[in-house]
Amino acid sequence: MRFLTAILATWTAAASGALAQAGQPHDGGIGLQRSVTSMMDGITNFHTFVLIIITVIVLVVLALLIYVMIRFRAKANPEPSKFSHNTLVEVIWTGIPVLILFVIAIPSFRLLYHNDVIPEADMTIKVTGYQWYWGYEYPDQEIGEYLSNMIPDEEIDPAAGQVRLLSVDYPMVIPVDTTVRVQVTAADVIHSFAMPSFGNKIDAIPGRLNETWINARETGVFYGQCSELCGQFHAFMPIEIHVVPQDVFEQWSAAVAEDPDSGNAILAEFQSAQRDTRMAAR
Repeated sequence: MRFLTAILATWTAAASGALAQAGQPHDGGIGLQRSVTSMMDGITNFHTFVLIIITVIVLVVLALLIYVMIRFRAKANPEPSKFSHNTLVEVIWTGIPVLILFVIAIPSFRLLYHNDVIPEADMTIKVTGYQWYWGYEYPDQEIGEYLSNMIPDEEIDPAAGQVRLLSVDYPMVIPVDTTVRVQVTAADVIHSFAMPSFGNKIDAIPGRLNETWINARETGVFYGQCSELCGQFHAFMPIEIHVVPQDVFEQWSAAVAEDPDSGNAILAEFQSAQRDTRMAAR
């Protein structure tokens, strides 16, 4: 089973182009984004596991249908059978689905526990959803709330790595290999904080504080969106998260507390160095 899971996971990743890029949608993608957290690892593995089970069920049912259509067709059975039920068959088609559900439930409950129970966090970020933008606050770093809006189409700079409908003016920033508690709420209507590569999706509800967590194992720029229908500009409420080394995060947090634009300059310098490194490696 592990061998089949590995083959199917590799095929799915290759078909979606996820091996080449993480953190954002891409042309021809048909699968999940490449995982960069243990939470998304579990979701991806569970998805593949259930996909294998579903595939086997479909093939078995198809084989049974073909057998029945051939074996019990009118030409082969001019005198139809008179029986109305079979106790053994009824026990089998009741018992096997129960066993399948039990097999699915075990990793499902394990995954739910892993996602729901927040480990000891190194830092906390409060995320507030507004119509139609996000607010980020870092109480541990004494960074007051700053607002994050989508960059309009006419201001997008592809040379700087900005992505249409996903890049924002002031992104959320977290250090790599750090457990971050994310507290999510809303100021007006229900929103949803969703980051595909991280495996996070949690509702932002006015008057309520929901929690999730992130521990990204690699640096980069990752994108998500509000996944709750929250009004006219719901489709223009992206989330951009920069995962950076600890020293860069400390520089950014010191700068952004005084001036968000200074924080952006530090992020731009780091991203430029990363692009130069990738180009040199080619």
